[in-house]
Amino acid sequence: MTPEQIVRKFFEEVRSGNNPDYAEKLMAEQVLAHQIISEKEQTVLRSPKDYADHVREMITAYDKFSLKIQEFLVQDNKVYVRWKQVGKHIGEVNGYAPTDLPIIEIASAVYRIDNEKISEYWIQIDRAGIEKQLESNKNKK
Repeated sequence: MTPEQIVRKFFEEVRSGNNPDYAEKLMAEQVLAHQIISEKEQTVLRSPKDYADHVREMITAYDKFSLKIQEFLVQDNKVYVRWKQVGKHIGEVNGYAPTDLPIIEIASAVYRIDNEKISEYWIQIDRAGIEKQLESNKNKK
């Protein structure tokens, strides 16, 4: 599979929550995950199982969410994706009790593919936007 096909399949199956365990087929045994949190870069090591568990945690917090790719660019073995995820706040998130109200996440990532597997990615999530929604929803309840 090409880098484009691998990342598209990753979004269709794993990141979407449709089949989190499919991460085993698309991710390397150890993946470097670079996360930007409040302008500070943090790198964690993820396994396919870790990532599948992470997706299940999102489903626990945001129910069966929808995910729409808004931009998809490929350059050699790197793939850039920007997406919008819409869920319903059904589980505790960052100390906020469930509200059953919508939560929108805007995020983007660059995935590096080696040997037909995702081996590294750099992700940015609009965490401040999520926090504002959680705070606003708390006040609506």
